[in-house]
Amino acid sequence: MSRYWSEVVHGLTPYVPGEQPKLANLVKLNTNELPYGPSPRVLQAIRAAAGDDLRLYPDPAAEGLRAAIGAQCGVPADHVFVGNGSDEVLAHAFMALLRHERPLWYPDISYSFYPVYCGLYGIQGRQVPLDERYRIDPDSYLPGPQGQAGAIFLPNPNAPTGHALARAQIERIVASNPQAVVVIDEAYVDFGAESAVPLVARHENLLVVQTLSKSRGLAGLRVGFAVGQPALLQALDRVKNSFNSYPLDRLALAGATAAMQDTAYFEATRQRVIASRQGLAAGLGERGFEVLPSQANFVFARHPDRDAAQIAAALRERGIIVRHFAKPRIDQFLRITVGTDEQCDALLAALDQILGR
Repeated sequence: MSRYWSEVVHGLTPYVPGEQPKLANLVKLNTNELPYGPSPRVLQAIRAAAGDDLRLYPDPAAEGLRAAIGAQCGVPADHVFVGNGSDEVLAHAFMALLRHERPLWYPDISYSFYPVYCGLYGIQGRQVPLDERYRIDPDSYLPGPQGQAGAIFLPNPNAPTGHALARAQIERIVASNPQAVVVIDEAYVDFGAESAVPLVARHENLLVVQTLSKSRGLAGLRVGFAVGQPALLQALDRVKNSFNSYPLDRLALAGATAAMQDTAYFEATRQRVIASRQGLAAGLGERGFEVLPSQANFVFARHPDRDAAQIAAALRERGIIVRHFAKPRIDQFLRITVGTDEQCDALLAALDQILGR
């Protein structure tokens, strides 16, 4: 039946999401979800919104949610754009802001949706190698002998490595590339990195994208947002309203607004994850793993004497799943989501069995 496909479909290599297996008593450490449920205020807001008004379309401008995000980020509501998960926001940014004659620059080891979007939207991409320690080198994103970027896309912290740039390093990249839109994907920023949002006020070419799927425990609700100056967001709005004028339903708007407003719950849960990450990294180190420094809710680790794919398979046999990427340079690493302390302890105990400790 593929003879009916549009030509562009034949050339696509779709993104493969993390596995969502239906196994009993599973320790699920492969998709970087928050190990704790959302704020109770979120559940209350969703229940309150689940009434007769569901027959009506939601607010296409998401004014209440944008105001709540703006209040938390310290920006006016007209500096906020929302979408159905940060992946949709990123997709709109690729279409609206990143397609130019010169190539889009992004890291060679990063979120694998970026090359998918390049293929979908016909964008020429240039993959910029991480350094020998798997870090983004800011100097590699400055104009020079390699030319100028048409646009720049940087995840901060990076995934799957967990490394983050300081805000001053990001500003240097943004200020050095006034000809290009610079998008900073901050899906994991709340777990220890510096957000670039404060830079938006003085850089018209900067767009910062975040999600409520990680630090606010709403991966199942699908809400993401971007912060930028209104001229950039107008381009996103033009794409959104040419695609889907109502990206967020009433339940998502209600739940996401409550999540943004419950700062106490947000702070408590993210600090628990940060503390658990430190313990997990230390435990892996005691077992001989090299663990890259992480400012995300996961760690990236490899063992010098054991094959990563074999470790992942052995963990799965014990009801624990982690993420293995069979890709050049990182095929001996495992990306391990920071779970609860009990889940991390179960992982370490399973590794003791596998390693024969």
